Amino acid sequence: MRSETDKAKLQAFMAALGRRVRGPGRIYLTGGATALLYGWRPMTIDIDLKPDPEPPGLFEALAILKDELDINVELASPDHFIPAIPGWRERSLFIARHGPLEFYHYDPYGQALSKLQRGHTRDLEDARCLFRADLIRADRLLQMFDSIEPDLIRYPAIDPSSFRAAVMDFHKSLASPAAPGQ
Repeated sequence: MRSETDKAKLQAFMAALGRRVRGPGRIYLTGGATALLYGWRPMTIDIDLKPDPEPPGLFEALAILKDELDINVELASPDHFIPAIPGWRERSLFIARHGPLEFYHYDPYGQALSKLQRGHTRDLEDARCLFRADLIRADRLLQMFDSIEPDLIRYPAIDPSSFRAAVMDFHKSLASPAAPGQ
C-alpha cells in the first residue's frame, strides 16, 4: 500500500504529470484532492481524477508517477456515481496549468451531490466545507439535484428517494440558523 498524499505531494504530482504527458488535456480533481488544496484535510488516501479530454501519454505517465511519488491514483469522479450535472465543465474551478495540462476542481455541485449520495461522515463534512467556502449555495444544490433526478434510473445502485431525502436533510441543515459555517 502506498502512503497517503498531502498537499505538497499532490502539487508535485500535478507538476510531474504536466511534464510527462505528450500533449494537451484537462485533469479534473475531486474528493480528497479538492479537500487538500482548499486546506480542509491534511491528507488523502488517493488522488481521484477525471481526464477530459485525455492527454496523450496520460496512462504511461500515471504508471510511472504512482511509483516514483508513492501515491495512489484513481480514475474516479462524481459522474461515475451519479448522473453528470449539465454544465459541470463550466462550473469546474481552475487550479493551475503545468505544461500542456490544465488542472481543475471538478464541479463543486457534482462533488457535493455525490458525497451526499454516499453519505459517509467524511463525505458530509466535505459537503459542508464546500458550502462554508462559498463554492455551493443551498438552493442551487436543490436545483442541481432536480436536474439529475430523472436520470437516476440509469444508476440502479441508487435509491432515488433516499438520495432526495439526504439532499433535503443537508439543505435543511444549511438553512437552519445553527448550521455549521453560518
